[in-house]
Amino acid sequence: PDARHGLHLYVKNVFISDDCKELLPEYFRFVRGVVDSSDLPLNVSREMLQDDAIIRQIRKSLVSKLLDALKTMKKKKLDDYTTFFQQFGRILKEGIHADFENHDKLKDLLLYPSTATDDTTLVSLRDYVDRMPAGQEEIYYLTAENLEAAQHSPHLEAFASRNYEVLFFADPVDEWVADRLTDYDGKKLRAIDRGDIELGDEKEKDETKSKREAAAKEYEGLLERIQKRLDENVKEVRFSNRLTDSACCLVSDEQSMTPTMERLMRAMNQEVPVSKRILELNPEHAVLTKMKTIYDSDAESSRLNDYVDLLYGQALVMEGTPVPEPQAFSRLVSELMVSSEPGTS
Repeated sequence: PDARHGLHLYVKNVFISDDCKELLPEYFRFVRGVVDSSDLPLNVSREMLQDDAIIRQIRKSLVSKLLDALKTMKKKKLDDYTTFFQQFGRILKEGIHADFENHDKLKDLLLYPSTATDDTTLVSLRDYVDRMPAGQEEIYYLTAENLEAAQHSPHLEAFASRNYEVLFFADPVDEWVADRLTDYDGKKLRAIDRGDIELGDEKEKDETKSKREAAAKEYEGLLERIQKRLDENVKEVRFSNRLTDSACCLVSDEQSMTPTMERLMRAMNQEVPVSKRILELNPEHAVLTKMKTIYDSDAESSRLNDYVDLLYGQALVMEGTPVPEPQAFSRLVSELMVSSEPGTS
């Protein structure tokens, strides 16, 4: 929208400015209206507007009234508020980064798609917390390039099996919002595609850990072989607590930049160092069983290299990242579809 038609400022019914940016923060730049003050001098200058106690007080009052109005709309006319948020939510979210004073009020105005909603329904953080099942201690979210990629992410599998709702941060600005949106109502927000994930009570966590350690020991040689093949691209190869159906997924370190953020930065012509991520594998998947059979037969098999490359390519495709060599990837898929390794059928 045209930023030159924001708030019009009048002093004692005398027109002063048709775009008084000092009256509202940037995240309310979609607001249009008129402010008439009897406390400002008629000869108020641009410099005075930028450093004037009366302007600051008007600004604080306007922000408070707007936030209250949006809160009321959200409470009493949720459909109208959802329509508003779909149009202007991306701008409103900027306040999470910029307005510390109203941080909590802004958090209550956020809406997100989630695993518990359809494509047209959005959920608030309040609604999310109110329906968290017993035993869930954190608010889970997933950042993705778009909603479709988020909905089909393999990172969701373990959460779906436990009926844990996951919020989708599928708007580009959500990457920046997540840096400041660290908690809500005493619950920490946790990205499900970063770091190590442990779900369930202490007994379940211990059982999962024991199973993963046993699998890592059984597959130790194969894991080292995969790591050697992917050493330029992958920091670590390990078994996953996230996966129940898929063979693999890529995970970022707790504090590292997500692939979505990397793509955004590069799109803005920013130099971004390539960060190695973690390849997580599902030890119960048939692909891993087949790869182990090949490894036990011939640890240096060239066909095993093909499987490793396909596994890594599959992980990239599932998160929406282009594979480095799409022609080679396509060729490998075709070859493995028509080939049959001894003992791997």
